[in-house]
Formats: sequence, C-alpha cells, structure tokens
Amino acid sequence: MTDDQAPSASPLATPAPPRPRSCDPQELGFTPRRPVPWLAPFLLISTGLRALLAMLFGAYLDKRELQNSLPSNGYQELGDEDGLWLDYVADLGDGFDATYSVAYLLAQREIDVEGHRLPRGDVLLMGGDQVYPTASGDAYEDRCKGPYQAALPQVAAGESPPNLYAVPGNHDWYDGLTAFLRLFARSRDNDLGGWCTPQVRSYFSIELPADWWLFGLDEQTGAYLDDPQLRYFEQAATRLGPQSRVIVLVPAPSWVKAVDKPGAYDALDYFIRKVVAPTGAQVRLLVSGDLHHYARYTGPDRQLITCGGGGAYLYPTHKLPQQIEVPPRDSLTRRPSPTESYELAARYPDRARSRRYGWGVFGRLPLRNPGFLALLGLLHTLLMLAMAGVVEHRIGTSDRGLFSVPMVGMLAIMLVGAGLFAKPPSAGGKRLVRHWILGLSHGVAHVAFAVLGTWLWLMLPFYEWSGPLPVLMAGVLYGPMAGLAAGQVTAAYLLIAASFGVNLNELFAGQGIEDAKSFLRLHIAPDGVLTIYPIAIDRISRAWQADPQGAPDTSWLSPKGPLPARLAEPPLTIR
Repeated sequence: MTDDQAPSASPLATPAPPRPRSCDPQELGFTPRRPVPWLAPFLLISTGLRALLAMLFGAYLDKRELQNSLPSNGYQELGDEDGLWLDYVADLGDGFDATYSVAYLLAQREIDVEGHRLPRGDVLLMGGDQVYPTASGDAYEDRCKGPYQAALPQVAAGESPPNLYAVPGNHDWYDGLTAFLRLFARSRDNDLGGWCTPQVRSYFSIELPADWWLFGLDEQTGAYLDDPQLRYFEQAATRLGPQSRVIVLVPAPSWVKAVDKPGAYDALDYFIRKVVAPTGAQVRLLVSGDLHHYARYTGPDRQLITCGGGGAYLYPTHKLPQQIEVPPRDSLTRRPSPTESYELAARYPDRARSRRYGWGVFGRLPLRNPGFLALLGLLHTLLMLAMAGVVEHRIGTSDRGLFSVPMVGMLAIMLVGAGLFAKPPSAGGKRLVRHWILGLSHGVAHVAFAVLGTWLWLMLPFYEWSGPLPVLMAGVLYGPMAGLAAGQVTAAYLLIAASFGVNLNELFAGQGIEDAKSFLRLHIAPDGVLTIYPIAIDRISRAWQADPQGAPDTSWLSPKGPLPARLAEPPLTIR
C-alpha cells in the first residue's frame, strides 16, 4: 500500500440504533416516502427551476475545485482467496417500496439467482442520483440513508463491514453537492447503516484484485472534468500498466445520449484518451445509471452497461438504438479516440414489455398525478368560461372585449404551455421541428377539447343561472370531469409523441412504474476473470413487516410475500 492510499475503513464505531417494532416512522427514525409524482405542477416548476439554475450557474456552485484541499486518497479493495465481490446500484432514493426492495436484496448475506449463489458484495457502488427529486438533508435521510440502514443496520460481530463509494448524479448536484458530500464524504460517523463510507471526495479510484482498477468520475451533469479531479486520476494512473484493466463509473450513459447530442461523450472520451490510454491500460467496462433500466452495448474490446434500476420510475427500453458509434463521428472534439461500433446486446425489460408499459399511461397517469389533473381541470374550466362568455354575449355590445381578452390569454397559455411541455427549457439538446409540431398539436387538441366542452356546457341550464352560481357549478362539476378527460388527451399525446422520440421520459415518469428494478453483482476471481450478474426484480414488494427480534445484522423489515430475483441476461465474463 502506497502513501497516497487510505486503509480500508475500520469497523463501525457507533452502535446500531434499536430495532423497530413496527413500520411507524417514529420507530424507523425516518419517513418512508411515496414515489415522486413527477407531473405534479409545483414539482415540475421547482425541479425545472433547479435544473435550469444548475445549468446556468453550475460553474458558480461547483464545489469540486474546493476538493483540491482534501486528501487525495486512493483505495484498495483486494478481496480474499475467493476474489472480490462488488455490487452496483444507481438511481435509488425514490419511493420506499422500490428503493427498499433493491436495498433488501443487496443487504442479504447471500441470494440465490437461477442456481447462482451470490454473496453480498464486499463493496457497494452507488452510481448517481441517490435521492429524488432534489438533494437535501431530509430527502437523503428518508429516501436513501434510512432505507439502506434498515436493510443492513450493521454487520455481524467480528465481520468487516463492506465499504460504500458513490458518485453524484444530476439530482445530487441540484444543491451544489452540499448534501451529497455531507452524507458520503465526511470524516466523522463515516457509515451508512452497515456500510462504511471511506471516500473524502465526490470521485475516487480503487485498486482491485488481479490488476483491475475502478475509477468513479464526477462529471457535474456532463459539463467537464475539473482540474483537481484530473490531477487526482493522473496520479492514480501512474500505477497502471499495459496489463491493467479499468472499470469506469460515470453518472450518465453518454454513449447513448451522444446519438442525439454528440458532445455528450466528449468529457468521458477526454478522460480515457488523456488519463488511461497513455499508460497502455485498457478500459474494459463503462457503467452508468441515469436511464432507469438495464441495457448493455458490446464492442470490440469494451462493454457499455446502463443499470439505473435502483428505485426510480422505469425508463423505457424499446426506443434504444440497436447500434451506436462511440465516440460519435460528428463530435467537434479534435483528435478524438477512434470510432468503434457497438451493438445492443441485452436490455431489461425487453422491447415488448417496455411497449406494453407505455400503453399503461391511460390508467397510471391519473392515479399517480392527481395534482396534474387538477391543474388541467382548472385551466379548462377557465377556458370554457371565457369561450362561453364570448358565445353567449350579445353581438354589438361594447362589453364583448371583456370576454374575448381573457379567452385569448387562456388560449395562449394552453398553446404555449403545450409547446414548452414538448421540450422544457431545462431539457438538454436542441428543439427540433418535431418538438414544435407535436407540441402545437398537443395544444390544438386541448383547444378542440375545450370547444367541445363549451358546447356541451351551454347545452346545460347552469350557464343561465344568476350571480356566481354558473362559476360555482363549473368548478364543482365541469372542472373535475374536464381534468379527467384532459388527462386522457395528454396521455394519448404522450403515447403518440414518444413514438417520435419526444416526451419519452414524461410518458414513463408520469406513470411512476415501480416494478422492473435491477442492480449488478460483479465478481473478480483471483485469476482476474470478471463476471457480471445483472439482477432483475420483475415485481417489487409493497408490504413489509418489522422483525424486532431479529439478529442485529439482519434487515429491520422483511417482505410479507416473495421477492424473487432473476438474471436480466446470462452472466457476462470479461478477461
């Protein structure tokens, strides 16, 4: 072990909290949260503003330069005579049921998956977005730390605790990385349940058995790699040689995103070209989260894996490109690495199941997003009243404009809102023609629905009533019905737009699908063979029971029914 390497974390110094007697938050010490309603109006606005601020002022909030004053530790995880086991999970910290289902399986001493007996990882790697929707101390406590502490409160007496290393994703960055560093890179109480957190920066390098190395990068939402971080990895790379093999963890699958945004892969290509390649070492595996599914692209000498199934809503797989070029040929980078072709070798869920999930938007969107339907109902009620006022008001009176002006305003809100929904200002990439066409078509569909609703409303006697009664009846009767119907208009739009690659994320975020989760279990054998087991959870547990009399190292809560796991594809070996 060299001077710049930190020893493995010592056993936990703090005693484990008492085991809970029930699932009550007072017993657990945290509040199990419901899945994030991603189309809730206030959440859309607040998350969009945070994302926009992160893009506009990310450089001013960037704490990575300040980390230059922290220890430049490298780490060693060399395993034992049986090699080393590692777990990888990303995009956790959403609803409790999904997050804890994954955490529970990760924490078990051993799981049996299709005849493979897989022991718990000696190391747990978190690949980004450890909390949703935005980073804060309370959100991390309830959506990340609490569930993982409940899954593995401590390890058995005399057993060395597994170490936990994490890289930040875009949601971790929304507060400038403050809460992330407090949880994962602290000098006191460096534990998260039974896992120890030895890292001191938002990135890390780990020496693994048989001359394997692992580099976890902090790309700050894909912006760039800061100078202190590059110096850190250049120092770590001095120990690499032509026989070394490297695993790189990144927050997002830039190899897929570069299909629509060629510059997305530039930072990662720069890192491989400038830091790893000069040593003669080979990058054999790239792993990321961010897209909430499992997908693997295979190339001449490298595997590209996305595994973001740690708890967040499912992201579709049926629109993944069958073939990608990495780096993309149309990148503006001078002297990029040679372009290689990669084929989509596996995905979970499969294409057919992903399509079926998409069709579920008509039922799931109203159930998951009542606030969004309430907003639609309010907008359609106001638009209907404005249209009804114009139709019913006597021609030739000087007051007609009083009705037409708000109607024009409501029409503008409906059309502009639908157009922005197709490509929000905080979303990356260029606004293309298809975004304009589909967005305006969505707005026109809502206007047509408003015309129909106005005609039906005028057929009823309520509008002839005096005083505020028509408005009151519109709010009580028309608003809820219009909200439900307009929700179906939006659902139909999302299904159609997704087929053109527009609002694909919103189609699935609006449904908040908790099933179809995944994580990786990796094994490096003493002879240097790396085996990857992609674990799939078709259906999460939604009912839990406390185990107050359980052993100190067992999970606080266990599923009331089966929680089976299977392989998303056969085990993959890399030599």
